[in-house]
Amino acid sequence: MGKRTATIKDVAARAGVSTATVSRVINRDPKVSESTREAVLGHMGDLGYRVNPIARSLRSSTTRTIGIITPEFCNDFFMTLAEGIEEVLSEAGYTAFILNSRERLDLEQARVELLIEKQADGAIVFPVGGRGEHFCALAANEIPLVMVDRVIDGLRCDAVLTDNTWGAFQAVETAVRDGARTIGMIGGESTISSAHERYIGYRKALEHHGIKPDESIIFFGDMHFASGYRLMGELLRCRRSIRYVFVANIYMRLGAEKYLADHHEGSGIRFISFDASPLQSLFAHNYITVRQPYEQIGSTAARLLLQRIRRECTAPPQVHRLKPEIILH
Repeated sequence: MGKRTATIKDVAARAGVSTATVSRVINRDPKVSESTREAVLGHMGDLGYRVNPIARSLRSSTTRTIGIITPEFCNDFFMTLAEGIEEVLSEAGYTAFILNSRERLDLEQARVELLIEKQADGAIVFPVGGRGEHFCALAANEIPLVMVDRVIDGLRCDAVLTDNTWGAFQAVETAVRDGARTIGMIGGESTISSAHERYIGYRKALEHHGIKPDESIIFFGDMHFASGYRLMGELLRCRRSIRYVFVANIYMRLGAEKYLADHHEGSGIRFISFDASPLQSLFAHNYITVRQPYEQIGSTAARLLLQRIRRECTAPPQVHRLKPEIILH
C-alpha cells in the first residue's frame, strides 16, 4: 500500500498554524510574516506536500459534487433551503452532499477541510458565527463559496440573505402604526449576522416614530426553543403588562408560546415574529409574521454558485438581499 499523500491539514498541524494560514502562504499573501512563511514552506517540503493540480486548475477536471454545510439537521429552515438548493444543483447535473456543523466552529472548520480533500466543485455554507478565516482555504483551492442566511465581516464571498433589517423594520413599524408603543424583544446573539440585523431593524422602527427602545424589555438568547421559553418568562417578570413582543425566529417563538401555555399567561400578548411555519394556525398569539423567501433564497444561491463554477460570473463577490413578506394575521 502506497504512502498517503500529505494534505493541507497535515501541513497546518505540523507547522502549528491554521489551514487558512497555509492557504495564505500558498497564495503568497503579503499579510503572512516572513518567519511564518518560511516555517510553513519548510514543513511542506518535509511532508512532500504539493498543491492539488486539479483544484488549482481552471477546473477542467471536476467531481460534479457540491458541499452544503448547515448548522443543524433538525432545523426546518435550514433543511427547507438545502432542499431547494439541491433541486437546482441536481437539475444541473451536480450531486450535493449535506454536512452538519452542529453550530460548532471546530466542526465547521473540519467540514471545510473535508470539502477540500474531496475536491468539491463548490460550497454553500450557513456559517455558525462571526469567524471565517478557515474559509480562505476554499479560495486557495479554487472552490467557489456562497454563504446563505448569514454573512461574516471581512470575508469576501457571495452571499444570499433575507433583508433582515428591512423585514424587522416593516413588521415593527406596522405594529406601531396599529397603536403599539411598548414592544419587547426576544432576540438572538449579535455574532449571528441575521439576528443582529433583525435587532437593528427593530430599533430603527421604534426610533423612526420617536420611541426610545426600552433596554429593560430587550432580551437575547441563542435562537433555540429553550432560549425562547426562558426569555419569555424573564420578560414577563420584568414587565407583566407587556402586550407586544418581537421575536427573532420561529424556534424562540415556539419556546415563548410554550411558556405562555404552560403558565396560563399572556392572554393579551401579540407576537411580531420572523419566520413562518406550516403550523402557524395553531399558534395562540399570532399578530405579524415576517415570511422569508425560502424558495428564492435556495434557488438564487445554487444558481449563483453554478455561475461561479462555470466562470459565467466574473464580477466581484456580492451580497444579495431578498425582501421578505409581511403577513398580518
